[in-house]
Amino acid sequence: MNVLVDTSIWSIALRRDAPRGSREEIELRALIGEDRAVIVGPVRQEVLSGVRSTEQFRRLRDHLDAFGDLPLTQDDFVVAAECFNQCRARGVQGSNTDFLICAASIRHGVAIFTTDRDFEGYAAVLPLRLHAPR
Repeated sequence: MNVLVDTSIWSIALRRDAPRGSREEIELRALIGEDRAVIVGPVRQEVLSGVRSTEQFRRLRDHLDAFGDLPLTQDDFVVAAECFNQCRARGVQGSNTDFLICAASIRHGVAIFTTDRDFEGYAAVLPLRLHAPR
C-alpha cells in the first residue's frame, strides 16, 4: 500500500544539515525503494518553497520529479472543507493544506507519514491512518 509522505518527512530527509540515519529517513528510503512513497501537489509546493538558491531549487525539484502527485479533484477540496469543519467542531484546529492532505489520504486510501503531531489530532476525528517507521 502506498504512503503519502508529508512535508515534515521530506524536510528531515532532504536537509543538508540534518543528522543522517533518523528512523524517519530510513523509513522514507525504504518506502522509496519499495516504490510506495507518494506526494500531493501542496506538499511538493511546501517542500520547494523557501529554497534560497536557484541551483538548489532545481536539484530539489528534479529529485521530487521522481514522485508523481496523487491527483486532486474538486471533491477533494470539498472533503477538505468537511474535514476542517468536523475537526473544528471537536476543538481540533489545522491548516487548509493539512486538511487537503487528509482528504487525499481518505480518498486514495493511503496512510500519511508525518512527524507533524497535528495529524494525530485529525486522526482522532477523521478516518485517517498514520504511518509509523517500521
